[in-house]
Amino acid sequence: MISMVYIVEVFKIIATVAIFFVWFVRYKNVKAEFKRYGYPRWFRDLIGIMKISFCIMLHSSINEVVTIGSLGISVLMMGAFFTHMRMKNSFREYIASLAMLAISGLILLYTFII
Repeated sequence: MISMVYIVEVFKIIATVAIFFVWFVRYKNVKAEFKRYGYPRWFRDLIGIMKISFCIMLHSSINEVVTIGSLGISVLMMGAFFTHMRMKNSFREYIASLAMLAISGLILLYTFII
C-alpha cells in the first residue's frame, strides 16, 4: 500500500511543476490574462513571486514552513478562483485554480495531522 507521505510528496511536486510551468514557460499568457482582468503589472509580479516562494516552501523539512507555503498557495488559489467567477470565465478556465486549491489544501491538512 502506498503511504500518505509519498502521496503528499507527489502533490508537492505537482504543485511546484505546475506553478513553475505557468509562471516561466507560459508567462506571456499570464501577462495577457492579468491585463484582461485589469490588474496592474506590479500586482501580477507580486502574485508570481508569492506563488514561486510558497512552492519552494512546500519542500522544506520544517512543518511550519510547509504549512505557510500550502496556506499561501491555498489563499492565492481562492483569489484566482474568485477572479475567474467575477469575470464569468468558463469551467475550463478555472479548473486549474480549483485543482491547485485542492492539492494545496490536502498538503495543508496532512501537515497539520503529522
